[in-house]
Amino acid sequence: MIRNPVVAGAFYPADKNTLIKQINDFLDQAEKIKTDQRLAVLIVPHAGYDYSGQTAAWGFKQLEGTNYSRIFLLGCSHRAYFSGAAVYNQGAWQTPLGKVAIDEKLAHTFPIVKDNLAVHQQEHSLEVEIPFLQVVLKQFKIVPILLGQTNHQVLEDLAKAIASNFDKQTLLVISSDLSHYPSAKTAQIVDKKTIKAILSGDINQLNQIVEENEGKSGVATCACGAEAIRVGMMVAKKLGIKTIKLLNYSNSGNRGGDKNQVVGYTAIGFYGKFKVHPPAGGSKFKIELNQNQQKELLKIARETLEFYLRNKKIPKIKVEDAALQKKLGVFVTLRKKGQLRGCIGEFETKKPLYQLVQDKVVDAAIHDPRFPLIKLEELKEIEIEISVISALKKIDNWKQIKLGQDGVLLKKDFQGGLFLPQVAKETGWDLETFLAHLCLYKARLSPDAYKNPKVEIYTFTAQVFEE
Repeated sequence: MIRNPVVAGAFYPADKNTLIKQINDFLDQAEKIKTDQRLAVLIVPHAGYDYSGQTAAWGFKQLEGTNYSRIFLLGCSHRAYFSGAAVYNQGAWQTPLGKVAIDEKLAHTFPIVKDNLAVHQQEHSLEVEIPFLQVVLKQFKIVPILLGQTNHQVLEDLAKAIASNFDKQTLLVISSDLSHYPSAKTAQIVDKKTIKAILSGDINQLNQIVEENEGKSGVATCACGAEAIRVGMMVAKKLGIKTIKLLNYSNSGNRGGDKNQVVGYTAIGFYGKFKVHPPAGGSKFKIELNQNQQKELLKIARETLEFYLRNKKIPKIKVEDAALQKKLGVFVTLRKKGQLRGCIGEFETKKPLYQLVQDKVVDAAIHDPRFPLIKLEELKEIEIEISVISALKKIDNWKQIKLGQDGVLLKKDFQGGLFLPQVAKETGWDLETFLAHLCLYKARLSPDAYKNPKVEIYTFTAQVFEE
């Protein structure tokens, strides 16, 4: 499923070389601010590049030399009328600079939003951000979300879901212009108030400014993406981010447009030294495989699975990296088109990590009783995820579980089941729902068995990475 561009040749050049040159010219005129904090949320405009491109470039300039691999794109619908939020959850988006893949695994299971591709088809506000991202970043996937008619609870739930899926390679890009159609002089006054409210981090201030100024002095709207901005501010608050910086401001009158009727543009960054999903306390075990080691394990898993499906035996390999020879537990998860296709793991082992990965990728493919055996012709559609597991830690009270950080193993007599830490992020469940599902569907116990003092509960942490 490829979403083709709908405003190439209108909002930005349709020719690849012309587009790259225009973006690079904008970036050359912008500056990267000096900070030791991480950019987490970025507000940028979405008008035609001739008008808003230079201000957008000040925002995207901050991404140069970074390694963001997942981008949430959030904006408000201009063309389609619908309730709630809509996610584009499959395939890729095409621009003149090539295709950008959807993070299907997350988008398919992302809570709150509805699967609705149609509302994205004619919308420009998210599309125009992608060419800038393609120029300043190397490899990344996107989760495009549009807001329709919403209320505060929808925005709050969406912010919670986004924040719970954040890591240090994740960026939330908010697409919004500012005031629409006042004079340039009025726009500067109104936009200054809107920007000041955003920089305060106080959503109540933003709400007050919007209420006071919309419909007055020729202002049709203070910010066409105000709802998306509110979500961005909520996410920043949940991540503990307090540093908010104005990167640039302009209006269409500054770029040759009619000064009697302008549109305002801003680039604003939310920065912080936030810790996302830290390891659960109490365990001396520390997982810290670097990116190269993660890639090596994923490569071993795929090559092992292919070799086994062809030859019905596990290949013997030699690995020099000492970290991959550690005696660590591991779970291997296989998915096909975002849907679970097998998952098997082991906590205690005498085998080195890389050999255990070999064993478990084969087990997940052919020994998970919930699914038919994976066949060789399916392999190209199979995605591999590896969870390297810490030691188990027994806890006395289920309320000690840190949802989204801890995996949980639950046992009673000869019955038991477990959920990996990422299950909570993928489902959006609260703690009691998480445990009820674990008891009922994994351990085959009553939904409230986790409250029984005879049930043993263990937690563990995991370093999770995927192809």
